[in-house]
Amino acid sequence: MASVNRRVLPGFSLTLGYTVFYLGLLVLLPIAAVFVKAGSLSLHDFLGAVWTERARAAYLLTFGTSFLAALTNVVLGALIAWVLTRYTFPGKRILDSLVDLPLALPTAVGGLVYASLYVENGWLGRFLVPLGIRGAYTRLGIVLVLVFVGLPFVVRTVQPVLEDLDPEAEEASSSLGATRWQTFAFVILPTLYPALITGFALAFARSIGEYGSVVFISGNMPFKTEIAPILIVARLEEFAYGEATAIAVVLLVISFSMLLVVNLLESWSRRHDR
Repeated sequence: MASVNRRVLPGFSLTLGYTVFYLGLLVLLPIAAVFVKAGSLSLHDFLGAVWTERARAAYLLTFGTSFLAALTNVVLGALIAWVLTRYTFPGKRILDSLVDLPLALPTAVGGLVYASLYVENGWLGRFLVPLGIRGAYTRLGIVLVLVFVGLPFVVRTVQPVLEDLDPEAEEASSSLGATRWQTFAFVILPTLYPALITGFALAFARSIGEYGSVVFISGNMPFKTEIAPILIVARLEEFAYGEATAIAVVLLVISFSMLLVVNLLESWSRRHDR
């Protein structure tokens, strides 16, 4: 009797072809165009474009603020995920929905709101500026908006892990005489490590390419508050398309590296759970 090769899902070939076409047209083709344009530069011109003093200052600011924002998001995101998972209180569903607000809200709107709040005569700036804390048009402002856009990635990564955590492990730890802090440090936290690292990597990669919110609060001052995406736009406005795409290639390579790290961490996390 001849065996019949049956697909689990009907129309597999059609959906696979559509997926490959979609990825090629909307993802791979633009990325290839960026690399081709950057490849039109000689090695000397490429290095000259991506390694100027202004570009190095932009890289340092971009990666430094992204790292600080992602690190802050790990702490805040884990705390928010813990509260949403372990406690019941009025307005919990509203708070849970607000976590996803940065994903739905245009980041430019977020940048405008933060800039309005932290300027000298803003609602928060009028109290903070006299204390020497300036949130608008400073590096602190960049970190604040990057925390805003990256927070959902950490919360939504850690929250399912906390929900699936077996309470019997905590009860066993408590019955053996462990304090709450010891239970958290030696029972709960090791389980959260993969999710925390993955959330950090996602928030960091998201922050590297952020433009809309930062452009309104940073002031875009070269060597001070100019991040790499803003430098790319500045090069485009100067009609230096080759230099702009060269800087974009640097950010693309780093972003792809972060995605690779995320996938490796997710694989390690699945093996760890098993």
